[in-house]
Amino acid sequence: MRLLLSLLLPLALCAADARKPNILVILADDLGYGDVRAYNPSRGKIPTPHLDKLAAEGMRFTDGHSSSGVCSPSRYALLTGRYHWRTRLQTGIVGVFGEPLIAPGRLTVAGLAKQHGYRTAAIGKWHLGWDWPISQDEARLFRGTREASAEPATEAHRAAWTKAFTQPIPGGPTTRGFDAYFGTDVPNWPPYCFIENDRTVGAPCVFLPKELFRNHLASLPGPALPEWKLEGILPALTERACRFITESSARKEPFLLYLPLTTPHTPLAVNAEWQGRSGLNNAAADLIMETDAAVGKVLAALEASGAAKDTVVLFTSDNGFAAYVGAKDLEKQGHFPSGPLRDYKTSVHEGGHRVPFIVRWPGTVKPGSTCDRLVHQADLIATVAEMLQAKLPENAAEDSFSFLPLLKGSSAPTRDHAISCASAGTPGLRLGRWKYIPTQPAQLYDLDADLGETKNLAAAMPEKVAEMKALLEKLIADGRSTPGEPQKNDVEVIRFPKAGATKAKAAKKAK
Repeated sequence: MRLLLSLLLPLALCAADARKPNILVILADDLGYGDVRAYNPSRGKIPTPHLDKLAAEGMRFTDGHSSSGVCSPSRYALLTGRYHWRTRLQTGIVGVFGEPLIAPGRLTVAGLAKQHGYRTAAIGKWHLGWDWPISQDEARLFRGTREASAEPATEAHRAAWTKAFTQPIPGGPTTRGFDAYFGTDVPNWPPYCFIENDRTVGAPCVFLPKELFRNHLASLPGPALPEWKLEGILPALTERACRFITESSARKEPFLLYLPLTTPHTPLAVNAEWQGRSGLNNAAADLIMETDAAVGKVLAALEASGAAKDTVVLFTSDNGFAAYVGAKDLEKQGHFPSGPLRDYKTSVHEGGHRVPFIVRWPGTVKPGSTCDRLVHQADLIATVAEMLQAKLPENAAEDSFSFLPLLKGSSAPTRDHAISCASAGTPGLRLGRWKYIPTQPAQLYDLDADLGETKNLAAAMPEKVAEMKALLEKLIADGRSTPGEPQKNDVEVIRFPKAGATKAKAAKKAK
C-alpha cells in the first residue's frame, strides 16, 4: 500500500500543478487612474475599499495602458491582442447599431481559452458591433430624436422593431469566442434592453422617455422596453456574474469570465443606497463607489465558490475619467480623477489611457506588490497563452507581449514600446521612458522626469524625435509590433500629422 501511495502521490501533485487557472477580467468603464484610492492616496477622495483590497492582495501596475482614450478601440485590443488602429476604427468608436469590429475568424482571448477547454462568458457592455438585422430602408426608424421620445411610437416604428428584435442578432460575443453573453450592448444607447446570447430579452416597443436624457443619463433616443430602468443595469450584471462564477466553479472545466462593467460611464444612474455616499455632490463619484461595491460582490462570490485560490483576476479600465461629468468640480474638492496625469478620457496624454491595472493570482503574484514596467491591455492574450503553454498563430495577437514574467516577480521589461491613441486617432508612442506624439509641432516627453507631460523636449532633441518617428512607421508598416512574420493591416493606416493638416491650420490662423 505504501509503495502504491508513493507512486500515486507524484502523479496527483503533477495533476494539481497542471490545473489551468480560472481567468476573471473585470473592465470598468471611464474609471480614471486616480479614481482608485490605492493609486491616488493623497489626492483621491472617493473610497474604493474593495479595489484597494484587491491591490493589497495582488500586484498593482503603475504603467498600464489601454489602446485608446475611448471605449470600443480599447475593448478590441484587450480581446484580440492587436492595436485597434490596424482596423477600420482608426478614430472614434463603433457607432449605434454598428457592424462588428472583430473580424470573423480573428482569435480572441476567449477563443484561445475555449481551445484549451475553458467555459467562457462575457457579461456586460460589448460595444464592438453586431450584424443587426436592420435594413437600410428601416434604419431611420431606430434612431429617434429627443422630441420624438415624448411621442408614442408609430405603427411603422413598432413593426420594424418587432421584426428586428424577435430574431437572432449575429456577429456578437457568441461568434467571437464566448460560449455565453448577457448584457446591454451600450447602456446609454438603444436598444434599451438586455441581450442574452444573440437575442434581446423582450422586444423593445416604445421610445425611451424624454426625461431620461437629462443629467448624464441616456444619450441617444431609440427603442426601449416599457418601464426600462437604467439603475437596474449594474445590479443585473453583478448578479449574473456571481451566478456564472458559482455555477462554473462546480464544474470540472476552468472558466474565463470577461466582465466589462457599464460603470462609472454614463448613464449616471446611481441606485438609492449610493446616492450622495461620496460626499462630493457628484453622481459619477457616487457611481464609482457603487462600482467598487459591485466588484466586491463579484470577488466575494468567487471566494464563496472556493475558486478564488485558482483564479487569476485582472481589474482595469477602458480609458480615463470623462471630464464632462464634473472633473474640475471634483478637483476643487480635492479629488483628482487622473491623479498626477495630464488630461482625461479621449486624450493621447496619459490621463486618457494610463489606467488602473491590478492582477491577483494566489500562489504566483506576491501580495501587495507594485510593478512599474510598461504593460498594455493588448498583452492579455499573450499572457494567457504563456500560462497555458500555447503557441499563438502568426496572424493573431500581433501586438501582444506576455507579462507573465512580471507576475512571477521578474523585473526585466516584457515590452519596450507601446502605442495608445487619442479618440481622434493621434497616436502616442512609448519607448521606455520616452513618449512621442506626432502632432504639429511634435511632442516629446521624458515620463520618468515629467509624468505630467509639462515640458515638451522635441525641439531640443531632434535625434530622439527622428528615432521615435521611424519606430512608429515601422510598427505601422510591419502590421505587428511583436517578433514574427509581417502581417497586413486591414486598411491603410492614417499617418499623423494628417496630410494637409499643417496647411489647413495655417490657413485658419490667417483668417
